[in-house]
Amino acid sequence: MNPDQIQIIRQSFALVAPQADMAAALFYRRLFEIDPGLRPLFRPDLTEQGHRLMQMLAAAVRLLDKPASLVPVLEDLGRRHVGYGVRDEHYNAVGEALLWTFDKVLGPQFTVDAQMAWSSLYCVVATTMKRAAANVRPSIQAVC
Repeated sequence: MNPDQIQIIRQSFALVAPQADMAAALFYRRLFEIDPGLRPLFRPDLTEQGHRLMQMLAAAVRLLDKPASLVPVLEDLGRRHVGYGVRDEHYNAVGEALLWTFDKVLGPQFTVDAQMAWSSLYCVVATTMKRAAANVRPSIQAVC
């Protein structure tokens, strides 16, 4: 990501952060519209999950210019998501829902440049998480 994209992401996220609860609710509503099969991967009450989503986004935004710190966080997240049942194909729905959410929350302030910057960031996030997830060995379970 280039410095201009980092600045755009930080500026746009600063506008979303005060509306974090609403943004998270919009995100999950849209995610489950795109792929209803994802709903069982989450607890019924999405409040805490929404907080975690927004915290993860805030951390990613903070660490954009520190990839050596960001990448291990994303790799750990990718490995943990394997245990939740997340598969590679789910990442497309998440990216689509995320961009849709920013468009709805920011309106005209979600410019083409902002969309491209967030899309680039999500590509880095998803690629890093999927790469780490691919290296997770399935657990061996006893057959009784």
